[in-house]
Amino acid sequence: MYLLEEKIYFWLLLIIPVILLLFMGTVLWKKSVQKRFADPRLMNFLSPNRSIFKPVLKILILCLAFTCFAMALVNPKIGTKLETVKREGVDVVFAVDVSKSMMAEDIAPNRLEKSKQLVTQIINSLASDRVGIIAYAASAFPQLPITTDYASAKMFLQAMNTDMLSSQGTAINEAITLAKTYYNDEEQTNRVLFLISDGEDHEGNVGAIAEEAAKEGIQIYTIGVGTLKGGPIPIKRNGIVQSYKKNRAGETVITKLNPTTLQEIAKEANGTYLDGTRTKEVVSQVTDILQNMDKKEFEAKQFADFQDQFQWFLGLGFLLLLLDVFLLEPKTSWVKKLNLFNEN
Repeated sequence: MYLLEEKIYFWLLLIIPVILLLFMGTVLWKKSVQKRFADPRLMNFLSPNRSIFKPVLKILILCLAFTCFAMALVNPKIGTKLETVKREGVDVVFAVDVSKSMMAEDIAPNRLEKSKQLVTQIINSLASDRVGIIAYAASAFPQLPITTDYASAKMFLQAMNTDMLSSQGTAINEAITLAKTYYNDEEQTNRVLFLISDGEDHEGNVGAIAEEAAKEGIQIYTIGVGTLKGGPIPIKRNGIVQSYKKNRAGETVITKLNPTTLQEIAKEANGTYLDGTRTKEVVSQVTDILQNMDKKEFEAKQFADFQDQFQWFLGLGFLLLLLDVFLLEPKTSWVKKLNLFNEN
């Protein structure tokens, strides 16, 4: 496990392309001046030991040295010890709708991206709770099991898209059923499921499924993403809208938020319906909900005793600078023998 202490210093690496451009500009300028000064054969006669290879090597070494110094300022750290710690929290599962209707852009940038933003912000606000992620359309798919690794959770979340499940629809009942398997600790009294969806095209008796989940101690909070006015479902290629989804009659399909279904689910499972159009309010409400719940103690493994690694990059940087000092412009004897650039 590694840790980057001062990531802001990565911006220093942007200087390297500038240095390379300046070097190339200088080389071209020198060639132009030399052409005006003398014939190429005469230039080779006047400076027979002039090397083409050395200046290129020197600039590459300087860039590598600069990269090493930037990495030293970032100060990478490596965890050298894995220890088990006691934590208290709630098991939280996010079930995200990835059906095609979630591509509607009635809420910017679209419903799915808005859903991912909501879940990311909620995860950022968590302290020591465990999280899991489910993707569902006409079927449900386990995206990430219960974990305390928030970085992995956000990575898996960002990878979700409407093409990951071939069958379409919104099988909320299957998402709830799958969520039950996530809560593997029988002593955990507070089990929370957040359903993020537009509520359209649901299949099955979701009310009965939600009620059954409530009997198993699962509280379901639904987050509606979309607008009552709705919008068309774009069909894109390479990020460009080609057309919009149409029904069998050839009419453009308008998908709308269906809060009634989501409110019914939340009511049956002792939860609350939240309006997903207001990110800050949703995150604040979710934070309050989780903070007011009883916490369960569990064990989690994490790296401790992180050790600084900047000295390796600092040492390598100085070594490269020292090497640059000994790389003089004239050719060396072994380079002459190689004749890398077919010089006469």
